[in-house]
Amino acid sequence: MSIYKKILGDQFQLLHPMLQKRYELGVGEPFIAKGVMKNISGSPKWLYPLFLLGVKRKFLFPEQGNNIPFTIVNTSHIGSDGEEQVRWERTFYFARKKRHFNALMSRDDAHGIVKDYLGEPSLFYSELIFSVSSEGHMKIESKKQRFIAGHLEIPLPKMLQGNTFVTECYLEEKDMFYINVLITNPLIGHLFSYEGEFKVAPF
Repeated sequence: MSIYKKILGDQFQLLHPMLQKRYELGVGEPFIAKGVMKNISGSPKWLYPLFLLGVKRKFLFPEQGNNIPFTIVNTSHIGSDGEEQVRWERTFYFARKKRHFNALMSRDDAHGIVKDYLGEPSLFYSELIFSVSSEGHMKIESKKQRFIAGHLEIPLPKMLQGNTFVTECYLEEKDMFYINVLITNPLIGHLFSYEGEFKVAPF
């Protein structure tokens, strides 16, 4: 049983059947998909150095654009500590550059959250709350976050956090998944966002 099915509990059955299949993610059974991001939008130019750091750590990136091809690979495995983990590999193919947005997720049953370590090696940690909308869409919202510096994890005050909101659904008329990701900050406003469509690719 996947970490997402365990975290959602009875809610999991309320997801669209194709989303249930997508988030089952048995160990050793990857989910691989290809699609196009209709729009990728970034932050103010003065944050460019932060986004360049993100490029080095396969996290955020400064490039923006429309109709950007991308791939997503989710792989479930058992970590060295015996904990089930899901690796997210998102690759965006700009005209002259290839960018990544990777993460490693696991669950915290005691608090009912998914632990999300962003970047490789990890640069940020975020608690994620998963829920299902009345329409059967997957909803994800970030909560507490920490900045990672080596072996240190430094809690971030709310004013410095990137508040993340994700909606994923299945478009039956197109036989495709739809994803919308928005990251904002209380002081700056819009930090990063993308929306697009994708479908399962053979592997």
